[in-house]
Amino acid sequence: MDILKTVGEHIRHYRTLRGWTQEQLAETLDSQGTYIGRIERGEQNVQLSTLEKIADALHISVDALFNQNTFEHLQKDEWIWKVVMMLKEQDRQDQERAFRVLQEMFRP
Repeated sequence: MDILKTVGEHIRHYRTLRGWTQEQLAETLDSQGTYIGRIERGEQNVQLSTLEKIADALHISVDALFNQNTFEHLQKDEWIWKVVMMLKEQDRQDQERAFRVLQEMFRP
């Protein structure tokens, strides 16, 4: 897999984890959703400064966009990993309920 596709897939992964549309991410970058779509599909070459802005918007490191194992950095944070593993053991309905609770607790 080429690097543009890898980075694009990781951006899509983290964007959807935040529950954002391409347009919402683009808005934080003063850009367009179609631009984000091209990046996510690996069709758009991206400057490092743009990747830094995307990473900042998604609250991740730039390194996470290049890392083949997108969850490796989560394993290094014991509490986040415990939560991930606990949620993984639950059925979909309980996962969604936990997400809604967390969303309400940490909504800006």
